[in-house]
Amino acid sequence: MVERRDSIRNLAIVAHVDHGKTTLVDAMLWQSGAFRDHQEVAERVLDSNDLEREKGITILAKNTAVRHGDVKINIIDTPGHADFGGEVERGLTMVDAVLLLVDASEGPLPQTRFVLRKALEARLPVILCINKVDRPDARVAEVLDETYALFLDLDADEEQIDFPIVYANARAGRASVEGPDALADDLEPLFQTILAHVPAPEHDPAHPLQALVTNLDASPYMGRLALCRIHHGTMRKGETVAWCRADGTVESVKLTELYVTEELERVSADTAGPGDIVAIAGIPEVTIGETIAAADDARPLPVIAVDEPSLSMTIGINTSPLAGCSGAKLTATMVKQRLDQELVGNVSLRVGATDRPDAWEVQGRGELQLAVLVETMRREGFELTVGKPQVVTRTIDGKRHEPMERLAIDVPEEYAGVVIQLLGIRKGRIESMVNHGTGWVRIEQIVPARGLIGFRTEFLTETRGTGQLHHVLEGFEPWHGEIRARQNGSLIADRQGVATEHALMTLQERGELFVEPGVDVYNGMIIGLNARSEDMEVNPTREKKLTNMRAAHAEELMRLTPPRHLSLEQALEFIAEDECVEVTPDAVRLRKVELDPNLRRRLEKAKKGL
Repeated sequence: MVERRDSIRNLAIVAHVDHGKTTLVDAMLWQSGAFRDHQEVAERVLDSNDLEREKGITILAKNTAVRHGDVKINIIDTPGHADFGGEVERGLTMVDAVLLLVDASEGPLPQTRFVLRKALEARLPVILCINKVDRPDARVAEVLDETYALFLDLDADEEQIDFPIVYANARAGRASVEGPDALADDLEPLFQTILAHVPAPEHDPAHPLQALVTNLDASPYMGRLALCRIHHGTMRKGETVAWCRADGTVESVKLTELYVTEELERVSADTAGPGDIVAIAGIPEVTIGETIAAADDARPLPVIAVDEPSLSMTIGINTSPLAGCSGAKLTATMVKQRLDQELVGNVSLRVGATDRPDAWEVQGRGELQLAVLVETMRREGFELTVGKPQVVTRTIDGKRHEPMERLAIDVPEEYAGVVIQLLGIRKGRIESMVNHGTGWVRIEQIVPARGLIGFRTEFLTETRGTGQLHHVLEGFEPWHGEIRARQNGSLIADRQGVATEHALMTLQERGELFVEPGVDVYNGMIIGLNARSEDMEVNPTREKKLTNMRAAHAEELMRLTPPRHLSLEQALEFIAEDECVEVTPDAVRLRKVELDPNLRRRLEKAKKGL
């Protein structure tokens, strides 16, 4: 016999990047009384770590809870970027329905397709919320039609397509079910839609305890915390339960602490029942996907399945001549322990050995996910050498297959031609091209994932920074042959020293510089982009010869073009096959993998078969 807990609703908010998920959660928290009047609260309160605030995106799935009358609504705020898809998949295992947010102007984008596909595969009911209806370029009717088309394209059945629709302005905290022009003064229409259409958790009263570990956290006092969704039974603080490990073994453990979420706080509780999302302490080695069950009747739940990685890169210790100048964590043991620690809480990452004992191959969903990992380690004091991102290929029916990305680009009309040309070089094929009549064109293409490595920087340059692009993994296709992305060579320092203004004045005529006077350089370090296609070794440390004669042009002002400073993501996109990025707490440097120029030339000849 199945019973329902009508006092609880579990809901995940899914959307494309920057369509307003976290802003909507802010408004729901305010209107449910989570904050005191005049309390100072940061915008996007759930984006709590520094990288999330700096980039303006959600990286980690988080849960909060709001109360509406007698009902507690547990909300999972999931990332909108496909690179963090592992977080989305974990979040969907904790809920009974999803709220799909779509921008009233941009409409469904690739990541909308990704998160919606995951929700439909999990057979979760969907509530559509068209957000930002106040935008001057909002096109609500067209976006609704595009969303219906997306559901049909993802093979949704009749029941799934019959979804309720809410119109909202999340920043103002207003919503409506009547239409975009009839917004209420608050989010009450949204709350009522959630209560009416999100199923209450179902459970069997006779079934023993079952709870699935979907996320991990840490407390300075209690150690590792396991975040669980209780499917059946009751969990009590201090009781002994069965810990069903991923390897099939079962161990008895004691729950030293039990927390439930109230608004933004974890509150200690004595008991929790079916449908509750809880955090438990007392199992220091628990990992994601394992089950907490009744001690006398242990029944494990299925382990969470996530998509395989599509991109990899090598992470190793810093081997440059400047190693140890700014970081405190330099050894291979420290790097390996940190990567192993990341694996505990990140189910979509893989770490494998390489032919070097001080470097490892890290596989993930995309450049952004891997760059966030490296940036986090850098801020923790690590010094690293990071290789060029490579695609993870598969052998299907004896043939080599590579990952393909569905790419959606929005550009002003005048740049459409050059963008199509850039993607043609990268083996892209056009799926659709739509002009909305607003002066902007949307182009959808299927492109090999390796063709997009380094594409973003070139794309922004060619569109004068106006274009927007988003992509998501589409599938695997047979290898598309060689793709030559970067047309320019590098300017490489041929000695160690300090870059001088006199030397850089001469070198800036050769190409674009990445360093300024006074910066330490070393043999094999990349100091700029060559205007020609081949690499060039240069001396950036040459000083001006001084004499006791005063030159006629001595008073002339020397003008040095400001250098181009690459962020970590831009550096990873820029580097070629034989180059890597040196990452330290205070610098991001580009260098050749092999610093010795003579050995580099021998390797190049061997590669060409000479």
